[in-house]
Amino acid sequence: MTPAIALLKREKIAHTVHSYAHDPKADSYGGEAVEKLGLDPAQVFKTLLASSETHELLVAIVPVAGQLDLKALAEAAGCKRCEMAGVDEAQRATGYLVGGISPLAQKKRLRSFLDASAQALPRLHVSAGRRGVEVELTPADLLRLTGGRYAPIGKPR
Repeated sequence: MTPAIALLKREKIAHTVHSYAHDPKADSYGGEAVEKLGLDPAQVFKTLLASSETHELLVAIVPVAGQLDLKALAEAAGCKRCEMAGVDEAQRATGYLVGGISPLAQKKRLRSFLDASAQALPRLHVSAGRRGVEVELTPADLLRLTGGRYAPIGKPR
């Protein structure tokens, strides 16, 4: 059990765990989840970490069907600019490996932003903290557990 799943159970949050055999050769972790679980790509969200000009780490949760708009994230966070965080930095701060970074139960509490497109969804899927494991929950529960907020931070590919 991952820290993310343990948190959901401890907080008695309604959720569903979905797992699949992860292929280490997959070129997109989120794309692999969509394909192997037969999910709508608009309902599967990837967890990305960005760093502001002051080196504050920010969590961005965006649909796998699109990509993160770093300018929009900077605006939402009240920063001048953002860039993607390094792999080692992201793994150290979250306690998860890239490809399995969950927005839930990270080692450090970071400001989190969920793409505004999630507001229209009854449920969404995010990493459960391990490659090949996704968790399904409501956007409202995700925001409550992360202390996050909605922001228009995603853009189409």
